[in-house]
Amino acid sequence: MNSHERPPTDYRGMRKRNELWLLGAAIVVLVVVGGALIGLLFGLGNMLTALPCLLAGAGAIAVLYLFFALLERWTDG
Repeated sequence: MNSHERPPTDYRGMRKRNELWLLGAAIVVLVVVGGALIGLLFGLGNMLTALPCLLAGAGAIAVLYLFFALLERWTDG
């Protein structure tokens, strides 16, 4: 390989890492930031009451991601 040539870029791997990072960031923002805001505005008791709903929403996002990731893997077959 010539010293001026670069190795090929792995766009598929880069996209997968970015998708996983964004999935984690969305879940953290939903649960941690949303829970903290509820706790600050309405109190600790209401935050603990809302936490199962926030976790269910995060779970729904994760399940949708897994569904589409499996669908993509199946269609690439």
